[in-house]
Amino acid sequence: MRFTPQFLDELRARLPVSEVVGRRVKLQRAGREFKGLSPFNKEKSPSFTVNDQKGFFHDFSSGKHGDIFGFVMETEGVTFPEAVERLASMAGVPMPKFSKDEEVREEKRKTLYDVMELAAKYFEATLAGRTGAKARGYLADRALEPATQLKFRIGYATADRFALKESLGQQGVSTEDMVEAGLLIAGDDIPVPYDRFRDRVMFPISDFRGRIIAFGGRALSADAPAKYLNSPETPLFHKGSNLYNGQPARQAVHDGAALIVVEGYVDVIAMVTAGFPATVAPLGTALTEDQLGLLWKMADEPILCFDGDKAGQRAAYRAVDLAMPRLKPGKSVRFALLPEGQDPDDLVRSGGQAAVSEVLDSARPLAEMLWVRETESGAFDSPERRAALEARIAEVAASIADEAVRRYYRQDLEGRLRRLFAPEPRPEAQNRERRFDRYPPRERGFTRGRNDNGPGGRRTPIAPLSPRLRTSSLVRGHRSAFPVREALILLAAINHPWLIEEHAEEFSLLDFLNPDADQLRRVILEAGTHSGAHGAVDPETLRAAIAARSLGPVLARMEAAITHGSDWPARVGAAREDVAQWWAHVVVLHRKKRTLNRELKDAERALGEEPTDANLAWLRDVQGRLSALDGTEAQIEGFGSASGRTARSF
Repeated sequence: MRFTPQFLDELRARLPVSEVVGRRVKLQRAGREFKGLSPFNKEKSPSFTVNDQKGFFHDFSSGKHGDIFGFVMETEGVTFPEAVERLASMAGVPMPKFSKDEEVREEKRKTLYDVMELAAKYFEATLAGRTGAKARGYLADRALEPATQLKFRIGYATADRFALKESLGQQGVSTEDMVEAGLLIAGDDIPVPYDRFRDRVMFPISDFRGRIIAFGGRALSADAPAKYLNSPETPLFHKGSNLYNGQPARQAVHDGAALIVVEGYVDVIAMVTAGFPATVAPLGTALTEDQLGLLWKMADEPILCFDGDKAGQRAAYRAVDLAMPRLKPGKSVRFALLPEGQDPDDLVRSGGQAAVSEVLDSARPLAEMLWVRETESGAFDSPERRAALEARIAEVAASIADEAVRRYYRQDLEGRLRRLFAPEPRPEAQNRERRFDRYPPRERGFTRGRNDNGPGGRRTPIAPLSPRLRTSSLVRGHRSAFPVREALILLAAINHPWLIEEHAEEFSLLDFLNPDADQLRRVILEAGTHSGAHGAVDPETLRAAIAARSLGPVLARMEAAITHGSDWPARVGAAREDVAQWWAHVVVLHRKKRTLNRELKDAERALGEEPTDANLAWLRDVQGRLSALDGTEAQIEGFGSASGRTARSF
């Protein structure tokens, strides 16, 4: 929507900046200006100024600066047209009228908004009714609670070809309006228009004013031609210019939440339910230029969260190409890659909020993602290949339109190239460095120096690691090495399958740090549940299921992590009553350690921000409790005579 300069100037003349700002900030006159506490940052001394004569506000604490329109946009998280509309209402000025054709189109859009709202109510009622049982079952399987269904207005379209058409027709909606809204399929070769969405769970799509403009439908039939079906382009809906959950996410970002982009409707809902309210998704397509622009209006560095498979990696690389030419000072994206084989919904259900936070906290900046893509082959053993890499890097940097950002990217990438192609240091130089370096690198391929990207000389990878080294526990750290307690729990579930039958829910909700452990857990649950329906489950069945999923090496690595003699209850031959007591004890210890590890991170963060004696004491206390917890399983060795061991108490 375009506004004439005269109309905007009239609003500025009618509304002094101090009047608009004064509705949110307590102002005090200071000479020709007003001062107050910043609405953007917490502060004790006023650094926020307003000048009515010049018509602007300025916040020294955040650097934000602008007029009345900018202030409303910043503080209320709305678009420019919405800010104009709110200020016009405040000033008592009617909104400008448009041409006759524009008025006709606007009235038509208002009618279509009403049609879409009626359709949403119909789908909601169908989900709640008798015919919605199958859809409710699907939603229950996806762990979408009734309250969540109501919050996101999820519905159901029956398999009947004319159910929606007849329902809306009885309410006075014309067939032409239903076709124009994208609810019916029509055409010259179709004598009678029929419902577009049939036998699908329905996800309403709203615009940034909360009005329903489209639907996404998830097929319940396995032989449906498309698993997901979106509304077509309509006067209300342009899928490349909207985001699912856009309006609530914009408000959440304004309230301080991080903006996260995932790939699907259910992923968004799972993330919001897990405590990440500023989560959005593109609408059935790869991220578009318009959608990237919408994201940057909401946040400076949105996090793009992709599935942990090859398709997710390709999507991340496409996003790199989309963002690079459009980078501006302060505007970029970060990339969070999920564990292999998991999408956000999987991760939320298996690991909860903590698992998602761990992935988001390790999100990579755009420059690093670009470097990984360009160097993932690792084959730079000839001058020609090095020259080819240098040419590609130069071409990518040249695509950035903004001169300042382009200059810094060139510096960053040229520095990475120099470190990648730097000659190996001589042995005497390496020895000399070891004498002065209190923290030697844990692995070859990492360095520290003035030109590193990490703050304070933090080590950063200078070249891609070989596939063998990349998968080793040395490089992957805790994500690859099995925590012993997780290995014990999994081995016990395999060797004593009755544990799955009696503790399936408890087993499914345990918070595992290692993603491979989580994969094993899912296979064990699947095989145990499926086999249990046909009789007793046995260890051989579970091991066969693990091998069928190509997880035999993971199982071997897990078993190799268990070396202590006190771990006998997890192995074959332990008596059921002993295993039952041991299981309860180990599960409690596992939960305690995960809780203490989270508290340890909080304590370390607090000490880094405020190095006080109290925070140091807190850190040492948590470390002491963790140390006391380790190895506690050894206290139960031989506690049960049922297994032929000398009885011993906990």
